[in-house]
Amino acid sequence: MNDRAAAILDNYEMQILRTWKGRGAILCETDQGIRILKEYRGGAERLERLNRLLNQIKENGFSYVEEIIPNKEGDLFCIDADRVMYIVKSYYDARECNIRDEEECINAVAQLAKLHKAMVLPELVKELNIMELPVLREFEKRNRELHKIRRFLKQKSQKTDFEIFLTKQYDYFYDRAVDTQESLEKEDTKEWLAQILKEGTFCHGDFQYHNILVTDNRYQLINFEKYSSDNPIKDLYLFMRKLLEKNNWDMKLGNDLLEAYGKERELSQEDICELGYRFCYPEKFWKIANFYYNSPKSWISYKNREKLEKLLLQEEAKELFIERILKQ
Repeated sequence: MNDRAAAILDNYEMQILRTWKGRGAILCETDQGIRILKEYRGGAERLERLNRLLNQIKENGFSYVEEIIPNKEGDLFCIDADRVMYIVKSYYDARECNIRDEEECINAVAQLAKLHKAMVLPELVKELNIMELPVLREFEKRNRELHKIRRFLKQKSQKTDFEIFLTKQYDYFYDRAVDTQESLEKEDTKEWLAQILKEGTFCHGDFQYHNILVTDNRYQLINFEKYSSDNPIKDLYLFMRKLLEKNNWDMKLGNDLLEAYGKERELSQEDICELGYRFCYPEKFWKIANFYYNSPKSWISYKNREKLEKLLLQEEAKELFIERILKQ
């Protein structure tokens, strides 16, 4: 354990038995169970809200979520000599959800639905003062970025092979992104937002397989730092998109995931509609283009082209899947 981590952990009422490295963090075996020390960049106010949200989830009957451990002074965080904020959370002796195990992923989606039923805090939503439908705000921001990247590519005189390939595909995906935003704007987005505010719904924000820990057929959910007040359908989309990309947009798997979620938390027509818009938006292309734009241009990884080629190969299967989703 390095000196910085040791100095931080000295602020907590626990005996450290051993430590080891995790994903951008330090895991600790203590006399109180496993703990994880990690940097936190969200600010004190957001952290306090996260703590309230996690406590509310447990009060609402869902106990399989992490806990932020207060230090000796009762604070939720510590700051080191370099003014970096750290938090300590509970952790579990478990493995990550196996994204290649369809049954396990279906069970994880059912657990997600149970989480969403408990993940409501209307008073906290009011504090956030949300003025625009979150999914629409996402599309607007990403489309501004895509527009900027397209302009950059057009102005670049000397292009690499990848940049030439990216440019050839750009208009198709950019037009699709703009069309999706414009179509969403025609919906009653004010009513959709009003429903979020009224119900006080929240999302995990990063519901991926590595944030689902499996032990003894129990699914422990961790890393809520990206939480947001939104339609819970966002979490379902995040998990489904990643899984379906790895399974070439398999219809049966997609239907099984929707059924598993719907058995625990009924999907409204608005939920299905928003899910359709999220799938229609070319998020994977945006990720590829954005990663390229924000990376050094002196050397471009061949993996960028591989990802774009795979995206193109899957486009027809994805279109068929979207058509099915929209007809639910």
